[in-house]
Amino acid sequence: MNQAVTDYMAAISDTWKVEVSERLRELVHNTIPDVAERLQYKKPHFLKNGKYAAVISVAKSAVSFTIFNAEGLEWPETLFEGPPERKTIKISAGQQVDYAALASLLKQASVGL
Repeated sequence: MNQAVTDYMAAISDTWKVEVSERLRELVHNTIPDVAERLQYKKPHFLKNGKYAAVISVAKSAVSFTIFNAEGLEWPETLFEGPPERKTIKISAGQQVDYAALASLLKQASVGL
């Protein structure tokens, strides 16, 4: 784990955002073997073999989780937005999140990395 990403998470102001961000970080590490993480563009980015796999972005009202290499996969359109090559879910306070489904989508998207 990258210390800059750890520091980023520690600086998040709202407890629920910290919890969601840490859970997403753990999900990425558990889903993609040998994933690397770094702080880039002031956001935690996760890479496999130098290629983007996912990014966490914390905003005022939501935590966004973007999965790259998404083309060709089936996405729940009511939850995800974005172009075919990357899909983003915006998680709000109190929202129920199916982390197992997110892990499955991330795993499928990262197969070719």
